[in-house]
Amino acid sequence: MSTTVNPVDFASVDRAARNRFLIKLVSMLAVGFGVFLSGFVINEPAPYELYMAVLIVVWALFGLRFSRSVVVLLALLVIFNLGGWLSVAQMPDLKTAPMYMAVSLFLAFTSVFFAAIIEGNHRILPAIFNGYLIAAVCTAMLGILGYFDAFPGADVFTRYGRAMGAFKDPNVFGPFLILPIAWLVHGILVGNLRTLPLRLIPTLILTLGVFLSFSRAAWGMAVLVIAGLALALFIRSPSRLFRLRIVFLAGLAVVVLLIAILIALQIPSVSELFFARAQLVQDYDDAQFGRFARHWYGLLMSVDHPFGIGPLEFGPIYGEDTHNIWLKAALDYGWVGFISYLTLTMLTLGLGLRILFRDRPWQPFLLCAYLTYVSHVVVGNVIDTDHWRHFYILVGIIWGCAALEARHSSLSPTNK
Repeated sequence: MSTTVNPVDFASVDRAARNRFLIKLVSMLAVGFGVFLSGFVINEPAPYELYMAVLIVVWALFGLRFSRSVVVLLALLVIFNLGGWLSVAQMPDLKTAPMYMAVSLFLAFTSVFFAAIIEGNHRILPAIFNGYLIAAVCTAMLGILGYFDAFPGADVFTRYGRAMGAFKDPNVFGPFLILPIAWLVHGILVGNLRTLPLRLIPTLILTLGVFLSFSRAAWGMAVLVIAGLALALFIRSPSRLFRLRIVFLAGLAVVVLLIAILIALQIPSVSELFFARAQLVQDYDDAQFGRFARHWYGLLMSVDHPFGIGPLEFGPIYGEDTHNIWLKAALDYGWVGFISYLTLTMLTLGLGLRILFRDRPWQPFLLCAYLTYVSHVVVGNVIDTDHWRHFYILVGIIWGCAALEARHSSLSPTNK
């Protein structure tokens, strides 16, 4: 008895496989391009918002599933923004508050979106990181060229003599570059040494971008993340040879960076601004109505206004914004927003730490994102981060990996 196979069946199978491949490829390119746009935020709403709005709608039409973990993230972010809208209701003059809160709510949805698609397919993570890396290199180059006035009109990419790339503020530009620096350094520490030059060149570009942003927060974040990455890899590996490699490469990186900084300091304008910015406390920090004094005034104000005073209202009252994400949450989003933001932060830190060293395909991405997120939580004490696009991407990555781990554990209880 013989069996014949219709050749049409093979053709249909090949066509179906080819279509699935094309769908995955287009999906990854679409997500990567969306993340790429997060590096170009000069005005609000930015192209990132417009593109991501379309992408989220299209993705939802073809199936965007929320697990229990992602629903928790969604609930916390919605409550946070609900507090903001309650705060808007306290304002006699709305000004630009509705648009501000609309952007806040949308950014929250982007975080949930990234968490959901990562849980759906962890292979989307390379597309996210590659899109981010390309954006970071591009915007860093713009900032560097702008700082050195490399072409007519290049100063549009600087502010107050500091590189800011395609951002509105050097203090956002610098922190934006931290995640790709962490990812490149991770590749240098654990990857094939033959690919070192390919990683070293963009690492130097991004490091120079951070340096020329003259953001003390970004400088500290870079040190914290790189040191944390080397320490985490050192602890995680049982191999003495690998640990020796970590120590050698970390030491080599420190030497190279110090040499690069010393060379840059030979430029008078760089040297002058560096030593001015390197002071731990600036004049505007400890003045009568300086940053630290405003923190105290803001704390007292938050006690008297449990529903908040309205988004962006603190700046006109005291001349500068809060520059503290906790006060920002309490005053712009009310006590409801503050409690939900605090809960979100604690859960994100706890969930990420609990699974940080588990041997999973997504562990390198989680490690870099988690350390970068920790650095953002730290600098949140001296700066507002509630409208940083990349901050919500970081949250989405960590919660997406946590959701992946929850699903993995439910399928393989013995692998917890």
